[in-house]
Amino acid sequence: MLLEKINSDIVEAMKAKDSLRTETLRMVKSALNYVKIEKKKEILDDEDVLAIISKQVKQHKESVESFEKGGRAELADKEKKELVILESYMPKQISHEEVNKIIKETVREVGAAGKKDFGKVMKAVSAKLKNQADGKVVSRIVGEELSKIENA
Repeated sequence: MLLEKINSDIVEAMKAKDSLRTETLRMVKSALNYVKIEKKKEILDDEDVLAIISKQVKQHKESVESFEKGGRAELADKEKKELVILESYMPKQISHEEVNKIIKETVREVGAAGKKDFGKVMKAVSAKLKNQADGKVVSRIVGEELSKIENA
């Protein structure tokens, strides 16, 4: 289970005196405990854990962007290092070509006729890709595909 791996990695990081890794994984564990209380669950499954880590990955990416725009390189670097640690727990990201292929298949399956079907297509694509591709990229590609259909 992913939760057990995170717990054992915290212990390893503490033994190795890797403060950044320890701090990052404790932050994840804290978020997991918060969700556990919120959902009134005894144990979180891997899907819940991945959803939380995915949310933190997104937050870190946004922070890196903000810090770089604000000229805070040292904070951006720290966020990037934490991001690498978090991403190591995420499923392997699929290639841009694979994402394109899945989106085109889904557009056909759903029978999308244009931009008005954006939500329907995104829902189906999200279910297929589950944390394997960046949501912004997927959204952009879906929009492009639906524009092609509309303009054809």
